[in-house]
Amino acid sequence: MRQRLHALVATSLLSLAVAVPVAASAADAAVRVRGTVVARTGNVLEVKAREGDLVKIKLKDGLHINAVARAAITDIKPGDYVGIASLPKAEGGDGALEVLIFPAALKGMGEGSFGWDLKPKSSMTNATVSNAVKSVNGSTVTLSYHGQEKKISIQNGTPIVTLIPATAQDLRAGAAVFVSAEKAEDGSLSSGQLVVGKDGVVPPM
Repeated sequence: MRQRLHALVATSLLSLAVAVPVAASAADAAVRVRGTVVARTGNVLEVKAREGDLVKIKLKDGLHINAVARAAITDIKPGDYVGIASLPKAEGGDGALEVLIFPAALKGMGEGSFGWDLKPKSSMTNATVSNAVKSVNGSTVTLSYHGQEKKISIQNGTPIVTLIPATAQDLRAGAAVFVSAEKAEDGSLSSGQLVVGKDGVVPPM
């Protein structure tokens, strides 16, 4: 039973991991919805998006749902595979907006650095931590991907999370969600994977 559970979680997480680069390469059809669940009726999820709009998303058959669990800077170690949204700093380098520590089974999935819409001019880097230097005020991690390196500073208080299993029952009114959706020619949205907030932890990506 334990092996079956691990396999199910790995499959679910895999679908989420590969969704990131696919969305980046097909930006004209990809929409990332961040907001709060208003209602779920059958296979339709209504979300109050952070921009204030009410968005309806058709949930595909075989929907994969994950939640986020709180983690800490001290959990980030060399060899870990992470996804970090960051912004350029005025003094140079990048500063983290949020950090997602991927489960070990997903190492290497969606590797690379690409534009992200968490904030204007932000980017997302999925890479392996090759070096992690901790200081009183936070950490600086060196990320390695496709033969390149990128240093990102992580200040204390930066949201740091990992992924855990969730179910459709967690998509209740008031829950925070991050949805990777596809936009059809008629403007309708559909999705096969999403991340939901649980136990007070909000998806920071």
